[in-house]
Amino acid sequence: MTRLSPLSVPYRAVQRSASIAFALAFLAFTGGTTFGGFLGGLGAVALVGVVVVAIAGYELAYFRRFEYELTPDTLDIRSGVFSRRNREIPYRRIQNVDISRNVAQRLVGIAAVDLETAGGGETEGSLRFVSYEEARRIQSEVARLKRGGTDGDASEPEQELLFELTPRELAIVGALSFDLRLPGLVFVFGSTVFPIVASYVDVPVPAGSAAAAGVGIVALVLLVALVSWAAGFASAVVNYYGFRLSRVGDELQYERGLLQRYNGSIPLDKLQTLTVEDNPLKRRFGYATLLVETAGYAPSSDGTNGSGGGRGSEAAIPLATRDRVLGLVADLEGVELPTFEGPPTRIRRRYAVRYSLVLGVATLALYGADRLLLQEIPWFVPLALVPVAVVAGALQWRHRGYALTEDHIVTRNGFWKRETRFVPYYRVQTVIERRTIFQRRWRVSTVTADTAGSISLVGGDATAVDIEVTDAAELRETLNDRLREALSARREARQQSRQAALGIRDAEPDRDADASDSVAVTDAEADVSQTPEFVEEAEPAAAGADDDAEDAADTGDTDDAEDAADTGDTDDADDDDADEPAETDDPFIWGESVESEGEDDEDADDPDESSDERDAI
Repeated sequence: MTRLSPLSVPYRAVQRSASIAFALAFLAFTGGTTFGGFLGGLGAVALVGVVVVAIAGYELAYFRRFEYELTPDTLDIRSGVFSRRNREIPYRRIQNVDISRNVAQRLVGIAAVDLETAGGGETEGSLRFVSYEEARRIQSEVARLKRGGTDGDASEPEQELLFELTPRELAIVGALSFDLRLPGLVFVFGSTVFPIVASYVDVPVPAGSAAAAGVGIVALVLLVALVSWAAGFASAVVNYYGFRLSRVGDELQYERGLLQRYNGSIPLDKLQTLTVEDNPLKRRFGYATLLVETAGYAPSSDGTNGSGGGRGSEAAIPLATRDRVLGLVADLEGVELPTFEGPPTRIRRRYAVRYSLVLGVATLALYGADRLLLQEIPWFVPLALVPVAVVAGALQWRHRGYALTEDHIVTRNGFWKRETRFVPYYRVQTVIERRTIFQRRWRVSTVTADTAGSISLVGGDATAVDIEVTDAAELRETLNDRLREALSARREARQQSRQAALGIRDAEPDRDADASDSVAVTDAEADVSQTPEFVEEAEPAAAGADDDAEDAADTGDTDDAEDAADTGDTDDADDDDADEPAETDDPFIWGESVESEGEDDEDADDPDESSDERDAI
C-alpha cells in the first residue's frame, strides 16, 4: 500500500486552519471585550493555537490512515480516521483520471488526483495530495491496466499532438468570450433587490428628460457589456493558458490552466457527444469550439470540474478554425457535416410572434412603471424593436435543423450560441417526442435523443426542434431502429473478436434459412439468449463475464435496448388538423411527451456499483 505525499500534511493543515483560525481569532477578541474580558488577548491566542494544533494532529492521522494500491483489477483506497472505509474501484469503471494543481500546490510539488466513473454524479475517488510524478504515474498506470496491460509491457502508446493553443489563438479566445454572469446579477438586482431596498429607503430619483434617462440606460448597458467582456477575457486566459490536446493510445489527454493547472484523460470509447459551438463573432471570423462529453462525467465548459455538481462539456479545442474543428470531428467519429433539414417555413412566423410578445410584455411593464413613478420613462422604446424581432425569428429558424447520417444523428440549434451535436446511434439511451400546447397549434413536435452524459431537461441533448408531426414520429421510429441495429452490430463484433482471441473458429454463427434443419440443440444445453431481433451465440463463461462487464461500464450500450417496447408509439395521423375537436385521445393535447427507450443494464448507471465499500467502525 502507498501513502499520500508527506508534504500534504502541512499543506492540508494550513489550508484548513487558515480560515478557521481567522474566524476564531475574530470571535475570541470581540468576545473577550464584550463579555468583560473573559478571554482577553492571551486567551484568544491560546484558543487559536489549540485549534491549529488539533487540525495539524488530525491531518497527520489522516495521512497515516490513508493508503491506496493499484492492483491488477482495481484501485483500492483505504481511509478514515474515526471510521474506516475500504473502497475498490474497478478499472473498467474509470472514465477519467484528472490531475489538478493550483499555484501553491505547484510550488510545494504536489497534485490532486480525481477519478470519475460511469454514472456517478460525484468524484468516485480522490487523492489529496500526491507528488506530481506519482499523479502522472497513476494516470498512466490506470490507462495501461484498462487496456489489459501487464508489468512486462515494454512498449507504451505513442503520443500524437492533435492541437496546441498558440498565444495568438489564446488572445482570440479571450476577445471572443463574454462572461454573462454580470448581466444576470444586474438583472436580478434590478428586478428584485432594488425594489425591496426602494420600499424601505427613499431612493432619490434625479429629475430630467426622457432623453437623459435613455442615455443613462444605454450607458449602463454599455458599461455592463464592457465589464462582461473583460471578465470573459480574463477567465478564458486563466482557463486555457498552455492548452494542449494529445492522443495517447485510445485516450485523449489534455493539459491547460494558468493559476489552476489541469491534466486529464478522456477515453475515446466513452465519448457520448461531440459538440461544435460558435457564436456570431466566431462565425464571422471562421472560428469554432469543440466540446466532448463522456458518460457520468461532464466538466463544465468554463473549465471547472463537473464533480461539483455542474454538468457540461470539456473543451477539446477551445478555439480553432471551423475547418480544423470539423476535421477533428471527422477524425474522432468518422462523420462529416451533413446537410440539415430545418423546421417548416411557417415556423418563422411562430418565432417572430414569440419575440414580439416578449417586446409587448416589456412595453407593458415600462408603461406601468411610467404611470406609477414620478420619473418619465420612455415606455414605447421596445416597440421600435419589433422589426428586430422579425429578423431574430428568421435567424432562429435558419439555424435549426437535424440530419441522419449512416452512424450518427446530427442536430443544430441556436443563433447567439449555436451548437451542432454529433451523437452515435449506439449512444442513444432514450428517444423522446414532445409537443407543447403551443406546438400543437402549429402541428409540430420536438424529438430528443437522450444520452448517458447529458441532462435532457436542461437542453443538453441532441434535439430536433419544431419539425412536422409526421416527420417527428418517423424520426423517433428510425432512431429506435438504428439504435437496435447499432447495438446488435457492436455486440456481434465484440463477440467475434473475443471468440477469435479464445481460438474459436466459427466466431459468426450460421444464420442461413436452412440452419433450422441442422442438429437441434436446446437453449438450456447451448445457453442461447434469443430476442425478437437477433440470436446471440453463447460464449465461454470468462468471455461472457468480460462482455457483461464492458457493457456495464459503457453506459451508452445497453444489453437489452433492442428488447424495449416502443411504448410511446401513438397514431398521429389525426394531428394534421389541429382544430378538430374529436382529437381527445391525442397524448400531446396538454403538452405531454412520448418516450421510447432501451432497457438499461441493471448496473450501467448505478453509482453504487462503481465501487465496493466496506465500512467498519
